[in-house]
Amino acid sequence: MKLLIVAVGQRVPDWAQTAWDDYAKRFPSELKVELKTVKTEPRGSKSLESLYAAERERIEAAIPRGCRIVALDERGTNLTTLALAAKLKHWQLEADDVALVIGGPDGLDPEFKKLAHERIRLSDLTLPHAMVRVLLIEQLYRAWSVNANHPYHRE
Repeated sequence: MKLLIVAVGQRVPDWAQTAWDDYAKRFPSELKVELKTVKTEPRGSKSLESLYAAERERIEAAIPRGCRIVALDERGTNLTTLALAAKLKHWQLEADDVALVIGGPDGLDPEFKKLAHERIRLSDLTLPHAMVRVLLIEQLYRAWSVNANHPYHRE
């Protein structure tokens, strides 16, 4: 199974890239994690709808066919770590590759979110984009560790 993180925005601070790399290498070979970055549409005087459309096109091009699509959305389902671990286990049992999608500065196209298989939220707080990447991969690693009875997670 593969977890594909599709994130709008190419550049993150060094600390975020270092943290991403650290967590990514911890995953076992049977659970690959991959990051695909998608170019942010230049804002200028474009309408929000045209920004959404351009980024959506890039996002959809980055996601292989057959992937389960999980949109990160501030109005998505709120999960505990144990609930995320249960979701991860379900995805693995279904043998679905999963694309978790992080939107750009304006979020994700509303229609894209509506068509996603699932919508989840990471926090009630507004988080910087780089922090979302790190928080997501850390929580995915933590979910894997729960399922593997690895001592990383403690209750």
